[in-house]
Amino acid sequence: MDVTVTSLLCVMVLYICDTSATPAQLNSWIHNRLPRGYSDDRIIRSDMTATDQIIEANEFRTAQIPEVTSFRDGDIAVTTGGHSKVCFARSCQWSKSVDGHVYVAYRLSSDYSSLDQRIIKTGMDQIESGTCVRFVPRTHERDYLDIQPQSGCWSYLGQRGGRQTLSLQSPDCMWSGVATHEFMHALGFVHEQSRVDRDQYVTVIWDNILKGHAKSFEKFKTNNLDTPYDYESIMHFGMYAYSEEGDPTIIPKRNKIVKVGQRTSLSALDKMKINKLYNCEISEDY
Repeated sequence: MDVTVTSLLCVMVLYICDTSATPAQLNSWIHNRLPRGYSDDRIIRSDMTATDQIIEANEFRTAQIPEVTSFRDGDIAVTTGGHSKVCFARSCQWSKSVDGHVYVAYRLSSDYSSLDQRIIKTGMDQIESGTCVRFVPRTHERDYLDIQPQSGCWSYLGQRGGRQTLSLQSPDCMWSGVATHEFMHALGFVHEQSRVDRDQYVTVIWDNILKGHAKSFEKFKTNNLDTPYDYESIMHFGMYAYSEEGDPTIIPKRNKIVKVGQRTSLSALDKMKINKLYNCEISEDY
């Protein structure tokens, strides 16, 4: 075996055996020294939140996206011109039907495999369960989500009117939690740590943030719908989001050991927010 490779493997073994190294630090270390594919270790990835997966996928987003001028918080698409309005809470809701449901029409790209389609549908199911939102294949609807495997994982905020692109690149964004996260943006929800009152609940460690990504931690002037701050929201950044060296970028204030972020599904408060925003009348059918 090549001496260089042997030395690298020896160093890796010593580092991995160091129990003081956090999963994020280990992940950062591997990213800096091995090709990206080698970071797909289940032990390391098991602690990743949906936002961690999105950040990783979007880190390598290289293709130009003509309709998008920039991204806020890493995955919220922003444009200029007629569709540049800012959407917060009730200002960009999808229409509610007379039967009490909110039907979100969508078109799914034919480029997705059957497995991709099942993952995306699972993301939809997570939102439909316990809420009045229903995702329906588009027939004639003017307003609809055009779900495409473009470059990276991203969505516009709220309903914009007409065809509305939502990108779930394959395979990088093919996680049900990632799909759910982007659908939440499309319904009108920002990241949890972007709440206007977030400084009461978390501390942002600005010095640990990767250069050029501090804007991803700015606050929105949000309508919090009279709901508590939700550390376990699928819309919350993980503790190591955009970390420069694998050190925490977000630390909870009231409980240092509380888990921050969510990997696979909506929290109970996420569902509550959907139901409050869209005035869902919950019944046993949900």
